Amino acid sequence: MKTIELANATATLAEYTNDLGDEPVILTKNGKPIAALVSLENVDAETLALSTNQNFMELIEHARQQHQAEGGISAEEMRRRLKIK
Repeated sequence: MKTIELANATATLAEYTNDLGDEPVILTKNGKPIAALVSLENVDAETLALSTNQNFMELIEHARQQHQAEGGISAEEMRRRLKIK
């Protein structure tokens, strides 16, 4: 992962994005991360919006905890409830 101190970022945004691979470029200010440039290959706008939405992520985490604590239902049971053959 490449890290660039904002005060030392002298290239254009286009130049930084040309170097993006599988790992993000992290921008820091006074050594603390403040932003990231990430490749969006195989990512649509809706997925990106949801993955950065705090409320949505809290909902997902709550559902995961509930599933872990209480269990879930089988695919067969889900099909029965939805009346899918």
